[in-house]
Amino acid sequence: MGTVPSALKHCLSHQHLLKEQLWIGEPAAPPPAAPHAGQESQASGLPEYIKIVEVGPRDGLQNEKVIVPTDTKIELINQLSRTGLPAIEVTSFVSSKWVPQMADHKEVMRGIERHPGVQYPVLTPNLQGFHSAIAAGATEVSIFGAASESFSKMNINCSIEESIEKFEEVAKSARNMNIPVRGYVSCALGCPYEGNIMPAKVAEVSKRLYSMGCYEISLGDTIGVGTPGSMKRMLEGVMKEIPLSALAVHCHDTYGQALANILTAIQMGVAVVDSSVAGLGGCPYAKGATGNVATEDVIYMLNGLEINTGVNLYAVMEAGNFICTALNKKTNSKVAQASFNTGTIN
Repeated sequence: MGTVPSALKHCLSHQHLLKEQLWIGEPAAPPPAAPHAGQESQASGLPEYIKIVEVGPRDGLQNEKVIVPTDTKIELINQLSRTGLPAIEVTSFVSSKWVPQMADHKEVMRGIERHPGVQYPVLTPNLQGFHSAIAAGATEVSIFGAASESFSKMNINCSIEESIEKFEEVAKSARNMNIPVRGYVSCALGCPYEGNIMPAKVAEVSKRLYSMGCYEISLGDTIGVGTPGSMKRMLEGVMKEIPLSALAVHCHDTYGQALANILTAIQMGVAVVDSSVAGLGGCPYAKGATGNVATEDVIYMLNGLEINTGVNLYAVMEAGNFICTALNKKTNSKVAQASFNTGTIN
C-alpha cells in the first residue's frame, strides 16, 4: 500500500475517505454491469455511469521529449488493463517522421495483453495507417480532425476539407471490415493560431465525422483554454447536430479548468470522458498545451458524485506511479500528490 502522510495516519475520517474514494486495499475487478451511457440517476440528474477513455499511452507518451522504451509502454497498458478501465488508447499509426515517439506502434499493439471487455483503439490518420493498424491486430480505430483550419494544417498537414476526404476513405474501409471508428475534433474551445473557435464550426466538423460513421465524437480542448461557460456554449451548438449519446469530452488542464469543464459537460448529459493517467500529455503542435486532465483526478471527482465508472482508482494510481518512475518525473495528478507524502505511490 502507498505511504500515507504520518500526520494523517491517526485521522480516522481521512482513512475512511481514502477507503471510499481510492478503494485502498481492494483488488481491481472488472467493471460491474453499467447502465447505458447517458442514463440519468433519478436522484441527481447526472449520468449514472461515465465511460472513461484512457488516452495516456498515446496522447500522453507522444509528447515526451525522450523515446519511451517499447516494453515500458506495453507494461503501462497491461497495468491499466487491470484497473477496470473500459477503453485504453494504445498508440498512433502515424509516420515516425512526424511523431517519432509512436514509431513502435506495431510492436506495442502486438505485445499488449488484451482483457475481455476492454477496447484498445488506435489513431489512424489515413488509409495507409488504417491498414497497418489492422495488420497489427487493431479492432477499433480513431480519426482526428480539427475545428481550426490552421491547426489542421499544422497537425496533419492538410486542410479540414482534405482531412475529411482522407477520413471518409478510412471510415469506408472500416465499415467494410466491421471496425468501429471514433472521431476526434481538436481545438473545440480554442486554437493556438486562430484564437476563439465558433461553436458552429465545431458542430460542422463533428456532424461530418458522425455522418461518415463515427460512433462517438470526442470534443477536444487541445490547449486547455476552455471554461465552463465556453464548454456549455460549444456543447449546445454541437448537440443541435449530434446526439448527446455520441459525444465525449477531452480536456487539457493548461489553465486549471479541466475538472470544471468536465463537470459542466456531464451536467449537460455527456457520459464519456477522455483522460490520461498521471496527467501525461500535451500536443506537439499546440505550443503551451500542458497535460491532459489526470485520470486519477477525474475518477476521484466522479466517485464523490457517486457516479459509477467501474474503475479502481488506487490501481490507476499505481500505474501512474509506474510510468512516472520510468519517465523520472512527478505525477500531475493532484489526487496522487495529495494522498501520499512523496506525491507518488511507493
